[in-house]
Order: sequence, then structure tokens, then C-alpha cells
Amino acid sequence: MKIIKVTIARSKDFFGAHSENVKGLNGGGETIEDVKKSLLECIEIVKTFDDKNIPAALKGEYEIEWKLDVGSFLTYYKGIFSQSGIARLTGINEKQLNHYASGLKKPRPAQAKKIEAALHRLGSELLAVEL
Repeated sequence: MKIIKVTIARSKDFFGAHSENVKGLNGGGETIEDVKKSLLECIEIVKTFDDKNIPAALKGEYEIEWKLDVGSFLTYYKGIFSQSGIARLTGINEKQLNHYASGLKKPRPAQAKKIEAALHRLGSELLAVEL
């Protein structure tokens, strides 16, 4: 099965999505849900093109792999993870995390990896929980 890699990124007042490996797939909206819907609509439109103009990845079975930038992640999961909780996990100042979430600032790659590593550690701990 083919994998279509899609990155969702946050700006100050908008979310945008683009495919990393399939040219011409884009979406946008005010929420993550809107962006996903927009990108799925884009795929359906592209699939109506003449067969020779449809990207090979969209022919047959495929799966979409969604990737969020830090601002999108913080916004999307704000009802589950508080900024103070993420600050404790990562050691990154809560005010700085708020800037990332609002789209005011973008984290340096090292900061993004630090957040990702902390979330993966948390995920590993949660996977080990037995109730």
C-alpha cells in the first residue's frame, strides 16, 4: 500500500497542509479538521483528472500519514495536554510553548525534536501502564 505523507502546519490564523511526496495535494482551513477535509477534497478532485495526470500514488490503495508541526500539535491537543504539562515534560518554558501554539513563533528543529522525544517517552510510559 502506498503512503501519502501530509504535513499540517500552523500560521498565526490558519492551518495549511501539503503532501511531501505527491505533487499538487494541498489543503487549508481554520481548524485541523477543516484542513484534513480540504486535503481529502483535493484528492477527490485530482482523481477526476485524465488518467495520465493522476499521480501514481493515488491509483489503487493508499494510506494518508498525517504529520503535525509543533504549533498544530499544541493547538489540536490542547484539550488533552495543557501547556504547563508539556512544559514539565519538555523543560521548555510555557510562555514559549504558547508562542508556538499561537503561530507567533516557530520552534527551532532542536526544540521540535525535544518536544517530540518527550511525547514519545510519555507514550512509552503510557503503553506500559496496566490497570
